[in-house]
Amino acid sequence: MFKWIKENKIVIIMMLIFETVALSLFLSTQNLFYLLNFNYIGICVSIGIYLMSHKVKYARNFVQFGVGLYMLIYLGVICRENMQIEGFWYYLFLGVFEAATIHYFVAKIAGPLFFGRGWCGNACWTGMILDLLPYKTPKSDRKKLGWLRYIVFLLSLTFVSSLFIFKVENVENIMFWSFLIGNIIYYILGILLAFIFKDNRAFCKYICPITVFLKPASYFSYLRVKCDKSKCINCKKCIKSCPMNVDMLNDSRKRKYGTECILCGNCIRNCPKNALDIKH
Repeated sequence: MFKWIKENKIVIIMMLIFETVALSLFLSTQNLFYLLNFNYIGICVSIGIYLMSHKVKYARNFVQFGVGLYMLIYLGVICRENMQIEGFWYYLFLGVFEAATIHYFVAKIAGPLFFGRGWCGNACWTGMILDLLPYKTPKSDRKKLGWLRYIVFLLSLTFVSSLFIFKVENVENIMFWSFLIGNIIYYILGILLAFIFKDNRAFCKYICPITVFLKPASYFSYLRVKCDKSKCINCKKCIKSCPMNVDMLNDSRKRKYGTECILCGNCIRNCPKNALDIKH
């Protein structure tokens, strides 16, 4: 029993984090939705991590679609909650602690201090589609286009703040349609960039505004992929298979593209000597 707990420590910790968030929000708001919502996400993520640690094929896809479709279809379309960054700004300006603000705090602001950009690799509804495209490993060098994400970030902030400044009517309805249209644009742009740069994650590297939140906290992430130097043969298959071009051979927080790691596990699965693992 103790051996199993030790081997699956990360899975247990992850489930406890989501359970704590679920219970805290339920007890403070008396809203059953938060209990069910965060338990569901926690269970999906924990099962996914467990399956990935046992190298089960398509384990990550299970988590991506389990969480991604739930947030996109149920929360976004059926419940009409804008779960994109515009929804975060909207509820933030309203001063309301609703689904989008809670989601951003847990998954993209505070959460990355523990699991880095794990959201991007295991739950993002944009990433779940992009990862199905043919360029799972980048076929070209990384471009110096990361500045584009900051422009998109500012545009989203300007768009929502303008609605409040000019006191536009039917803002709630506008936010719903901006969620639908915004996702369509993201999917089209993401797929186009993937084929242009021969890189499934080109959108994540250059355009996605969420990374403005994710990158700073990810630098201090508790969980990171680390290399056992005694096993490593320096074949660099880990770096070649990384969709985000991260240098996994360097355990330092200053490693190349260190804040870009999405905990997808590609490097771990491709290491012929099992020298890599997710550790604290």
